[in-house]
Amino acid sequence: MQSPLRPSAKDALIEAAYTVLSQNPGASLSEVAERAGVGRATLHRHFAGRDDLVRALAQLAIREMDEAVDAACEGAQTQGDALRLSLEALIPLGDRHGFLAREPLENDPEIAAEFDRQLRETQEVVKAAQEEGVFDRAVPVAWITQAYDHLLYAAWESVKAGETTPAQAAGLAWRTLTHGLKEPSS
Repeated sequence: MQSPLRPSAKDALIEAAYTVLSQNPGASLSEVAERAGVGRATLHRHFAGRDDLVRALAQLAIREMDEAVDAACEGAQTQGDALRLSLEALIPLGDRHGFLAREPLENDPEIAAEFDRQLRETQEVVKAAQEEGVFDRAVPVAWITQAYDHLLYAAWESVKAGETTPAQAAGLAWRTLTHGLKEPSS
């Protein structure tokens, strides 16, 4: 029986993979197994190979990001607030999930379907925020959604590089998304 204080080998492998691959996306499975404190044979009992492990990481990341956004937006008064709160909730997860953006996960039908769902949900919130006046109605929703996604990634990279805190990065991303890069009028 598994002790409630000690994670299962599979859980330890997942946590180790997040740590190792976020620091070095090209790390070997041996490095992941070593970090988890298990042998490669144990790793392969749980994951057939790197693709299988990365797929499990992506599935967990999708759940964690959905949960973070849902919790952050629970009390949002407007769709614009929901979009801003989503950024604030997602940016701290970049250190854990950011490396997955460089993985070819769109080839997996289940993961691709989840990415599509997240994209549609973001587009719906962007469109509603646009109707509230947060964004210029002349700018296509797809453009705003892409800008949002790229600013999220830029924020993740800024935090990872130690240039900003998650809160600073969220503020900068939101300011850039809603007001561009021009100096605020006094």
